[in-house]
Amino acid sequence: MQTLELATLGGGCFWCLEAVFDELKGVVDVVSGYSGGHVPNPTYEQVCSKQTGHAEVVQITFDPSGISYREVLEVFFTIHDPTTLNRQGNDIGPQYRSVIFYHSPEQQAVAREVMQALAQAGVWDNPIVTELVPFERFYPAEDYHQEYYRRNPYQPYCALVVGPKVAKFRKQYFDRLKRTV
Repeated sequence: MQTLELATLGGGCFWCLEAVFDELKGVVDVVSGYSGGHVPNPTYEQVCSKQTGHAEVVQITFDPSGISYREVLEVFFTIHDPTTLNRQGNDIGPQYRSVIFYHSPEQQAVAREVMQALAQAGVWDNPIVTELVPFERFYPAEDYHQEYYRRNPYQPYCALVVGPKVAKFRKQYFDRLKRTV
């Protein structure tokens, strides 16, 4: 019997994260959505208003026999800048914050270890500002946000922002791709 785990991560626009994690071996499913706020079932417009407290996140279902939580986090930290508070590139606001919503004490411990190792390695000039908070609720984003990059690769934001992140990921993790792209 296959035992699956969840990871809930925010690192800027969920279109970017979803596009990368969809291609990673061991990942079974990726759903774009919202987490960390105080408004039930928020809409995209409400989250963008910066009044709900939610972050744009992806909820990743993965098979730990194919990829560990540590490896999921290692990919996460290479596809966004965890040193910018409430911002990724031109996307600015608390909904774009870097955040890990851990699902268990084990996930919390692994996330702390990964962040400490990265901080000690001096990967970035500035300190990591990624929030590490317990998971409470996840609300899937509207249907038109799901698989957005796959369905709209030539949309300007996708071509200029998502595409380069996916290309960098493919180059760096070529041996971890589900298929040759």
